[in-house]
Amino acid sequence: MHVPDGFINAPVSAATGVVAAVAVAVSLRGARRELAGAAGQAGAAAAERTAPLAGLVAAFIFAVQMLNFPVAAGTSGHLLGGALAAILVGPYTGVLCVSVVLLMQGVLFADGGLTALGVNITDMAIVTTVVAYALFRGLVKVLPRRRRSITVASFVAALLSVPAAAVAFTALYALGGTADVPIDKVFTAMVGVHLLIGIGEAAITALTVGAVIAVRPDLVYGARGLTKPLELRTSPLAAPADEPAPAPVPAAAPAPARRSVRRVWLAGLAAALVCAGGISYYASASPDGLEKVAHDHGIDAKAEDHAAKDSPLADYSVKDITDPRLSGGLAGVIGVGATLAVGTGVFVVVRRRRSAATAERPDTGAGRPSESV
Repeated sequence: MHVPDGFINAPVSAATGVVAAVAVAVSLRGARRELAGAAGQAGAAAAERTAPLAGLVAAFIFAVQMLNFPVAAGTSGHLLGGALAAILVGPYTGVLCVSVVLLMQGVLFADGGLTALGVNITDMAIVTTVVAYALFRGLVKVLPRRRRSITVASFVAALLSVPAAAVAFTALYALGGTADVPIDKVFTAMVGVHLLIGIGEAAITALTVGAVIAVRPDLVYGARGLTKPLELRTSPLAAPADEPAPAPVPAAAPAPARRSVRRVWLAGLAAALVCAGGISYYASASPDGLEKVAHDHGIDAKAEDHAAKDSPLADYSVKDITDPRLSGGLAGVIGVGATLAVGTGVFVVVRRRRSAATAERPDTGAGRPSESV
């Protein structure tokens, strides 16, 4: 659903650029709390490990987006990633993850217009993440407190987030579409094909979330609070017959063990490199949902050439390398590395700013009980 330049007029593109900038600014503040919360759950020593994990999520989404899968005759789809990012690392951090992916795709690979970057962030990063996480939290509240419920909620949230993005694109096109196409046709075509794409999105999201929960549920943001607190209970037989048994006393939560995330990080990176560097060669070559709808209904009548069309990595291939397998695989590996580096850098800065702000906060000791020797 990468919107090229020329689909949406300049005023609406500028307005969505402002919306995207505000959303990213808000997400930067929210991500500080999410990353700090993740470190707190895993212990103080894990503080600096949350940023690389968030960067890895961005790189993994970039890689899996290269795997177009067929959904109908002559049409393909690929992961959008908003639901996956929100459930794994939190909604604010998720918006930043997808935004980093879209930025790297637009600048390096000429995928998604540069003047349409605000449209793409609004549609693919903000709408999908917000809708998916809201649905996910609502489902988790009513489903049994089990790991399987997290996977089921992930599937449903991801499934519905994709047609929600299609509806959002239709609304933006109604406001600023450059071609004279009846909106009802745009709505029907976009929602119809993206319902099918949503099935693939749901499967990928549920499988990924389920795999992480199976080995490290503590690393899944959406699974926080899944386990019940421990309670210390005393036996009623220990109390005198004329006295009631004492009420259960909540036990102090045990300090979380320091568990390395290196294996999870390496496994995730290996999966991303395999997807982008190898499996992507076998991805469907059919146009994706938006491309197909745009071609069939004339939405692309005023499409413009991408400003980075002469990039050495344009169209996910390395310039001057004639072997398509090698060219596409190398481009994918470069993309994973670049997205990982930029994403991790952003989250390291966000995490450290949160730590610095906490350290500089004055501690007056108000409201604290006095210590006695």
